[in-house]
Amino acid sequence: MNNDRNWQIMLGIGLVALSAAIYFAHYSLFRDAHHIFIYLLGDIAFVPIEVLLVTLIIHRLLGVREKRAMLKKLNMVIGVFYSEVGTGLLGTLSQLDPDIKAIRDELKVTGQWKLHEFQATAARLKGYGFKVSPKPEDLKALTVQLRQKRWILLGLLENPNLLEHDTFTDLLWAVFHLAEELSHRQDVMAASKADLAHLAGDATRAYGQMAVGWLSYMEHLMTDYPYLFSLAIRTNPFDPEARAEL
Repeated sequence: MNNDRNWQIMLGIGLVALSAAIYFAHYSLFRDAHHIFIYLLGDIAFVPIEVLLVTLIIHRLLGVREKRAMLKKLNMVIGVFYSEVGTGLLGTLSQLDPDIKAIRDELKVTGQWKLHEFQATAARLKGYGFKVSPKPEDLKALTVQLRQKRWILLGLLENPNLLEHDTFTDLLWAVFHLAEELSHRQDVMAASKADLAHLAGDATRAYGQMAVGWLSYMEHLMTDYPYLFSLAIRTNPFDPEARAEL
């Protein structure tokens, strides 16, 4: 850190000395201090405008461009999650939701949906009480399903782009926590009522966050990747009649 600071100080001193040497050379050749000070004051007067252009305009434009690039990378990460883990897990958990019929039809996204329909459905989901009521055999199947995806989850959690998206990070941690809870049960089939309720709560947390995130991801696909949106519609985890085949 000190080496970097010393290098910057030395560079600043060197640039100032170089500027002074050039001005001295100009005065030595032309003996016109009046001319030097006219242009010097003009250059100094332009400095605030230059600062404005660089710090407030150019820097902001570069920041917006960088943020868009970061969000694009993040959406790729989200796409990997739903492709490899989320869609299948949502399909499993939605079958364990005793009240899924209340929102199933609203989540049957079609190619004719517009932005306002996504917004209306998102508002509907916020008021929906997500709930999962698994039996011991359901939890056993979930344990196997998540064990197969453990390394994918770990890889996603290590991705630095997640720092830009707190909501998806929380979602991923909720799924990983559910996987960890299930993996630490020696025999989930022998779980007590209290333990079943605890695991159901973990599954409910992951289910609700994934459902909201899935709808947002579908909106992103509709806007930016129509061909992926088409496949996502045909593999809708909330539609038991969805088929990838046309």
